Amino acid sequence: MSILTSRRSFLRAAGALGVSALAGPGAAAPRSGDFRADAALLAHAYRSLHPGLFRYAGPAEWEARFAGLDRALERSNSLDEVYLEFARITAAVRCGHSYPNFYNQSEKIRAALFERRDKLPFLFRWIGDRMIVTRDLSPAALAPGTEIRMIEGVDARMLLRGLMPLARADGHNDAKRRQILAVNAIDRFQAFDIYLPMQRPALLARGSVQILATQPDGVPRHLELPLVTATERHAAVPPIDEQPKDAALWSLEYKPGGIACLTMPSWSVYNGSWDWRAWLETRLDTMATDGTRALIIDLRGNEGGLDCGNPILARLVDREITPVRSARRVRTQRVPDDLRRHVDTWDKSFYDWGDRASGPRTDGFYDLIERDGDANGGMTIRPAGKRFRGKVIVLTDASNSSATFGFVQLLKMSGLATLVGNTTGGNRRGINGGAFLFLRLPISGIEIDIPLIGYFPPDAQPDAGIIPDLCVDESAVDIAAGFDRGMAIASRAALDA
Repeated sequence: MSILTSRRSFLRAAGALGVSALAGPGAAAPRSGDFRADAALLAHAYRSLHPGLFRYAGPAEWEARFAGLDRALERSNSLDEVYLEFARITAAVRCGHSYPNFYNQSEKIRAALFERRDKLPFLFRWIGDRMIVTRDLSPAALAPGTEIRMIEGVDARMLLRGLMPLARADGHNDAKRRQILAVNAIDRFQAFDIYLPMQRPALLARGSVQILATQPDGVPRHLELPLVTATERHAAVPPIDEQPKDAALWSLEYKPGGIACLTMPSWSVYNGSWDWRAWLETRLDTMATDGTRALIIDLRGNEGGLDCGNPILARLVDREITPVRSARRVRTQRVPDDLRRHVDTWDKSFYDWGDRASGPRTDGFYDLIERDGDANGGMTIRPAGKRFRGKVIVLTDASNSSATFGFVQLLKMSGLATLVGNTTGGNRRGINGGAFLFLRLPISGIEIDIPLIGYFPPDAQPDAGIIPDLCVDESAVDIAAGFDRGMAIASRAALDA
């Protein structure tokens, strides 16, 4: 398992659902104010366990935030309002692994909140603060590159501004937040789909929306578009994380000039039966011996999962290399007894680190020691398999924030590849992950992910992602023309090998 595990690591829909409003016939709905108990439990769990709580804000600021959450939930009457408040306060941690995880909610929560007819009938991305259509699923035939200017009379830029405080990302990496708030063909659950109806319920209440759009040729269009359900959208554009269990998630294409292009939109491969390692090793063997001149690895859209980049790294090195040796720290040696019944996980050792957690330190943290005695977050890469001696180009974007962030960071440090694209997600100041508890709040039934291990670099680092060697300026014009500028620049760099 990656030391920087993806948010989709474990799809744990099973588990206790505590919301009495959803519990079944005859159950009494929670009254206004009842949800405050969930706020208190979350505050206690975060104070006790979250290693990144004070990375960007101090204790006094967090006590004020917890008090604000208590006041907000005293007034909340609906599950939508409660979910939104938990999204807001977990996003304030500025941790890409902390949020009410869409994938870990119970089926009843999902049915109540995620499966309504309130989704826009097109895919889009944010270029700056502009909403640009990438694929239309409506009868309106919106061309790729169309800019959506207004929805129900509300400026799309205002929608983005209101949603940004709800989007999970590490530090002040707002490019990651904009990426999270796009609607793509990768994820089953989309933050925009879930948070917008909660934040602006009247906007999407009619079953259709009026939009003002500007076509790629500059002509404005006023349209009425029908809203869809997530199921209807998935039928038209199946997300990657709903592929068959044995489906190959990656592809390898050969381009002129001896260039191989390995497309890896996801490393979330743990729930399937596809033997990804054998698939990858076979192709790496072939490339090492067939005269392949350069390898382009396309990681755009790939947030992480398992450390699928390690077999590639092992083919690029002649000697051992170790990633940035970040300190690994936890907040406590064992989970407090009063929290145990509210959390679950996949590895019981996370409940009690025992003598692996050394301390406490003067700052209250414990140093987490690996079973081999290593106290840092480094994972040594050793040469293995047939050596690939061609040039390596890696396409990056703001999605790369977990295992892919670690992979890109090592490539940047070692100079093993040329990075092309956009600044990654994640944060050079350190992120949180590696081990998780799933906190189930008893009144609402909402689940919150809590990462347990904080990674702290040895030296002061900027509050930013990793900047590529060759940056790519995205544009609506390229989307309209179907031109992949990032791939074009990567291909030119490969031909220069």
